[in-house]
Amino acid sequence: MKRRTRGERIFNVFNIIFMLMLCIVILFPYVNVLAVSLNDSTKAVPSGLMLVPKAFSLANYSALLSNDSIWRALFVTIGRIAVGVSLQLLVTFFCAYGMTRKQLPYRRAISLFLFIPSYISGGLIPLYILYAKIGLLNNPLVYVLPTAFSFFNFILCRTYISSIPDSLDESARLDGAGEMTVMLRIYLPLSLPIIATIALFNIVGHWNDWTTTLYFMTNNKWNTLAFELQRVLNEQSRLTALLQEAIKNGQIAIQSPSTSEGLRNAQIIVTSLPIILIYPFLQKYFIKGMLIGGVKE
Repeated sequence: MKRRTRGERIFNVFNIIFMLMLCIVILFPYVNVLAVSLNDSTKAVPSGLMLVPKAFSLANYSALLSNDSIWRALFVTIGRIAVGVSLQLLVTFFCAYGMTRKQLPYRRAISLFLFIPSYISGGLIPLYILYAKIGLLNNPLVYVLPTAFSFFNFILCRTYISSIPDSLDESARLDGAGEMTVMLRIYLPLSLPIIATIALFNIVGHWNDWTTTLYFMTNNKWNTLAFELQRVLNEQSRLTALLQEAIKNGQIAIQSPSTSEGLRNAQIIVTSLPIILIYPFLQKYFIKGMLIGGVKE
């Protein structure tokens, strides 16, 4: 084993110290949010910062999750993610694979046709009118159809597929493989890294999106989790303001077990925790795909 030089040891020490400091800077806000969400809202924190709850309480989470509409919105969001991500991955991969085929005519013209709408947008009002004309208002399809194709993800996928050696394609065709076999048995497994990346982007986007519900949905049964959490938080904020005003005027002498600040932090935990939990699983497939795709000519 090669002995490290003094300079290398000094560099490793400073590197470890820097990474530890970076981890602390990144994790501290999240730990603070978690502590505030688990703190008894009636126990005020003068500094506004804490690493552990002063008085442990699940009142904020109880107030947030006791609403039946939250659970209904959760199932709507899960369904939206499952359908929306699957649809975009399917459309993106098939389009990207087709655009890498040299025998496809007018490839440049098709790429230009797909490129122009990504930079030209009529704005929200024309989009609303368009959705109304094609029946997407108050329709759950508004969550998945407009996002079925993304030019940015298409370019990422096409570039990655283009980097796969042509010799694999040629060898498979010499062995009698057809177009579908080549695509599904060779290019699809080797494209798992970019597929995992696109899937992660889409999952985060669908999970955090609440403006689509705000603009194009009036039927509450199709509310997404992000929108419903925001609605509950706004209602609690108004209630907290009324209670504080009543306490100030001496009309009542009690405090709400949950405040808007505690609910806001609980909302952050609820919305971010699933992404944090699911990322390691996608990362595993990402690394596996990288190893499979690491084929050199």
